[in-house]
Amino acid sequence: MPFIPHTEDDISAMLAAIGARTIDDLFDEIPALLRGGNLAAIPRGVGEMEITRLMHERAERDGHWLNFIGAGAYEHHIPAAVWQIATRGEYYSSYTPYQAEASQGTLQVLYEYQSMMTSLTAMDVANASLYDGASALGEAVLMAVRVRKTSKRVLLPATVHPAYRKVVHTIVRDQGIELVEVPYCAERGHVIPAALNEYAGQDYAALVIPQTNFFGVIEPADELTAWAKANGMLVVAVANPTALAILRPPGEWDAGGADIVVGDGQPLGIPLASGGPYFGFMACREQYVRQMPGRVVGRTVDVDGRPGYTLTLQAREQHIRRSKATSNICTNQNLMVTAATIYMALLGPDGLAGVAQTCHSNALKLAQQLTVLPGVKRRFSGPVFHEFVLRFNAPVGDVLQALKAQGILGGLALTQDYPELGDALLVCATETKHDDDLKRYAENMKRILGRRFRPAPCALKPPS
Repeated sequence: MPFIPHTEDDISAMLAAIGARTIDDLFDEIPALLRGGNLAAIPRGVGEMEITRLMHERAERDGHWLNFIGAGAYEHHIPAAVWQIATRGEYYSSYTPYQAEASQGTLQVLYEYQSMMTSLTAMDVANASLYDGASALGEAVLMAVRVRKTSKRVLLPATVHPAYRKVVHTIVRDQGIELVEVPYCAERGHVIPAALNEYAGQDYAALVIPQTNFFGVIEPADELTAWAKANGMLVVAVANPTALAILRPPGEWDAGGADIVVGDGQPLGIPLASGGPYFGFMACREQYVRQMPGRVVGRTVDVDGRPGYTLTLQAREQHIRRSKATSNICTNQNLMVTAATIYMALLGPDGLAGVAQTCHSNALKLAQQLTVLPGVKRRFSGPVFHEFVLRFNAPVGDVLQALKAQGILGGLALTQDYPELGDALLVCATETKHDDDLKRYAENMKRILGRRFRPAPCALKPPS
């Protein structure tokens, strides 16, 4: 809330009611040796006007950019109604709906969210969210190992987001789980099903399939799923929720589809916000629901036949013995999920598909404008969604710096995570970009590269 209405008189009255002299008396059971004392690094308190100015100054440090960076966090248009509703007091201040009788509104929103996510992914059940897409994938790997029991190895393609792979490694490395990296096709930018044959017949718990992958390339999900099922593996899909509006959902992939679907819900009405908070989604087949971490909200009826909502499954360490818990996930991203539910309800299936189609169209138009420039080529030939990789005959860091000087964030350099690609750049175009934005990007790129590839002037022969 923006304003806390407790006056000094209010505080004195509350202290008197509980028999305390000061607020410090409420903490007198804490030994003096354990108290932090004065916090020298904390600045003095200031008034509303000063703090408002400070926050505006901090926000302005981020600048105002024409943004073509995606790579897992996407700039989409968010209708004004989304956060106008989500920040109403009954949503904004709600916490954990332990008391169903006092939390029907929050529980219904979560139930509606779960229903929307199962529809989007074509799965049987979804939980009430996780922290983010990366930790959701980590939980999915743990879940797959619990389901399979006989194997603690998982096939993890190099086309999965590098940050996701690092997070998963951090989560599972001390549990004896081995992540085996699957290479990608250097020409098309996705996993080739035939390349998996070296793992055929071996004991792996699951194959992870990103759709779309980190390069924006569409993976051959049907073939990969069929291969995994033929070799006794579960399939864990890492999905972009916007792309699912126009691509076949993981639950309908060949050979019975994916078993677990995870991803980051940030594209569904969550602002970039300098990196968070976001939320992770997870859905699965009904037969695996008791291995799914987090919490599930169910719909029922009371003794009078009226519908009601309650927390149904909560197989986490807060609710049952730690040794029996499926996860130590301690909360869901309730406020972010509320915004995503409102966003999806406002757009509907057709609206979300329209967003996805515009993203795809913009990406193709931008790629066409950039690849006619000298020294610029598409790095992969595989079909893409709203991101694509370019290869430059120039240091990509220098190109990005020159674009930034013109107010353009040109994309994400891949030189650190994928050095084998050379001077490669991941570029994203969403529905927020107009034709003039694409033209501005291309014209600045042409000018920047033109300086590098301009022919040297002819040398004049000195007079004899």
